[in-house]
Amino acid sequence: MSRYKGPKCRLCRREGEKLYLKGARCNSEKCSFNKRNYAPGQHGNARIKISDYGKQLREKQKAKRVYGILERQFKTYVDKALKTRGVTSEVLLKYLESRLDNLVFRSGLAMSRAQARQMIRSGFFEVNGLATNIPSRQIKVGEIIKPINFEKVHLREGFVLPLWIDANVKEKYVKLTGLPKLTDNIENINIQLIIEYYSR
Repeated sequence: MSRYKGPKCRLCRREGEKLYLKGARCNSEKCSFNKRNYAPGQHGNARIKISDYGKQLREKQKAKRVYGILERQFKTYVDKALKTRGVTSEVLLKYLESRLDNLVFRSGLAMSRAQARQMIRSGFFEVNGLATNIPSRQIKVGEIIKPINFEKVHLREGFVLPLWIDANVKEKYVKLTGLPKLTDNIENINIQLIIEYYSR
């Protein structure tokens, strides 16, 4: 499985905002973005006028980094969204949000999406009673995600459960009850700019 292995705080600085890639550290005083909230590199402090293409590129890069996806897989999602009937921006958002690693993170069962992927790869979760180790698996409405050993999972503090996820505290599982809409986009990503980037 290919993934980015460089410094994550550098990605936040490049996008000019916190992407919360390192879990609790991003909310602490140790966060690098608090100390250096400008782009990395020799000319990080320089004021550069961004073109329309630049805005589209930055939005695409931000989405890739937030969801932890590399270019080839992200482009595959965009191509599928363009071929699917419906509002393309909303379809792409649904593909990204219905990934197993994202839903584990959204459910508060992991501190970050990177940790969620690691836990899934290690076999910590099952879907509909069957163990799975594929972080990119698309979860369908009605499917149930449950930790195999709940004692090994530490709930993230202060998380808010999205409206499209239902948690059963007694049975210790979460269930996908719907799919997000563009108005539910809590990552502050302009999906339309991404579609325009790939439609050039």
